[in-house]
Amino acid sequence: MTSGSSKVFGRVADNVRYLGPRFFIFGLVAVVGFPLYYVVWHYLYPQPYENLPLRLVGSLLFIPVMLARWWPRPLKRYLPIYWWVATLLALPFFFVYMLLMNGGEPAWAMSALAAVFVMILAHDWLTLAIHACLGTLLAVALFMLTGHGIAFDPLNAQYIPILLFALVLGGAANYSDEMIKQERSRAMLSIASSIAHELRTPLLGIKTGAAGAAQHLPTLVDGYVQAVRHGLPVPPLRAAHLDSLRNVLGRIEAEVDYSSTMIDMLLMNARPQGVSPVRLYPCSMERCLEVALARYPFTPEERALLRVNVERDFTFRGTELLMVHVLFNLLKNALHHIAKAGKGEIELRVMRGDDGTGCFVIRDGGSGMAPEVLPHIFDAYYSRAGSDDQDADVRGTGMGLAFCRNVIRSFNGRIECESRLGEYACFTITLPVAAPK
Repeated sequence: MTSGSSKVFGRVADNVRYLGPRFFIFGLVAVVGFPLYYVVWHYLYPQPYENLPLRLVGSLLFIPVMLARWWPRPLKRYLPIYWWVATLLALPFFFVYMLLMNGGEPAWAMSALAAVFVMILAHDWLTLAIHACLGTLLAVALFMLTGHGIAFDPLNAQYIPILLFALVLGGAANYSDEMIKQERSRAMLSIASSIAHELRTPLLGIKTGAAGAAQHLPTLVDGYVQAVRHGLPVPPLRAAHLDSLRNVLGRIEAEVDYSSTMIDMLLMNARPQGVSPVRLYPCSMERCLEVALARYPFTPEERALLRVNVERDFTFRGTELLMVHVLFNLLKNALHHIAKAGKGEIELRVMRGDDGTGCFVIRDGGSGMAPEVLPHIFDAYYSRAGSDDQDADVRGTGMGLAFCRNVIRSFNGRIECESRLGEYACFTITLPVAAPK
């Protein structure tokens, strides 16, 4: 799949996700409307030309759309393609063809105008433009091939500029895609802020209480041990339980740190328009990696998967906090794909080239990514989590990798990904080297 077709398909997939809850109503209207308007234009208000078989084909096309929620899971990945084809044939192709066959009658000019409005609501501007051009070409080609001899009345050509105006203005003013992203952004930021507000205080209380108890619990445990040794009447406790008591407060603090880190990541990632302007200063890549590895809440099993290789440190102009959160996102992605595949290690490399750039590379030997997913992984809100396809971002908002790209771009660098499904995924961050602090 070429990058151009991938972009179009990605937009159509976004439209399908947005319109999906209304597919049943949309399909039902089309299934009933196509034959119903045959009755209207053939019997009630007769037009020069009608075509019942063509209308029945239109109805049949939208039965699968009406039943989209019941499609088998393996077939649902093809729903955007089917939707693209069905709307192409049912809207621009059908209405332009019928307009031509009816010689530009006012009723059909108005019908074509209504079809334009439906297209504006159903598609983004790029899909709208492609459909309008391709559908019109197909309709004109069929009109020329059939040659029914119905001439296009020159007086009715006055409706063509109106249709073109509606199409061009509708495409230019179609901001539904951006509006959806903005609404998602506001919702994400609101949810993230609410979570942070509701959880920060109790987490701080838990950590403070655990830290306070940690000062006295060892004394209490030692006192219990001494009591047992001197034969005092105390309830029996197993040695494993005593060891657990000695370590439980440390585990509580570690869980609180993990939760706080996840809240920080959620708040950081809830900035789809990019990071706020910040002051850039010289940062050591090795130092950022050390901080990320020290703060990230690895389990012992996860930490054993890391292979760190600092070939040659470099300094870049950026912000240590933002870079650390970029590394958090990449580590989280890598750990997810390794867990999903049940195999692999994580290689982390810092190196500096002779061309004035430095690189950070993170490579995991996990599940990798499918070729059709790879071009979209840095797109905001792109997430294939929960589908049969390979996840693009780690189960959720589709904002983690978009955040990474925005941060690296703000540092005048770039982030790229190479992957092979079932084998590996490799992210490379390239940054211009700056003078040390």
